[in-house]
Amino acid sequence: MVRKEDTVRLISAEGYEFVIEREAALVSNTLKNMLTSTGAFTETQLGEVRFPEISAPILEKVCQYFYWSLQFASGKETEFHIDPEMTLELMMAANYLHT
Repeated sequence: MVRKEDTVRLISAEGYEFVIEREAALVSNTLKNMLTSTGAFTETQLGEVRFPEISAPILEKVCQYFYWSLQFASGKETEFHIDPEMTLELMMAANYLHT
């Protein structure tokens, strides 16, 4: 069973929640800084991050990328497919998240 402190909730602009493993979220340098900060930040305390500028389909693809990145880092080389119509929004999200 996964403990709550081992997960992170990412919330899209529309309010959709994606619960992912903390390890996967830490692939992003931005999320890593938000979630491991020593200050009294809401993200650190609640284990959730809101993205008012990232839509649910883009955030879902970002979450898939986090898991793919973990697999790739462990030696499992697979292709990560991106639909062409998502490319620009994904690039903007990746830039913000430093992934």
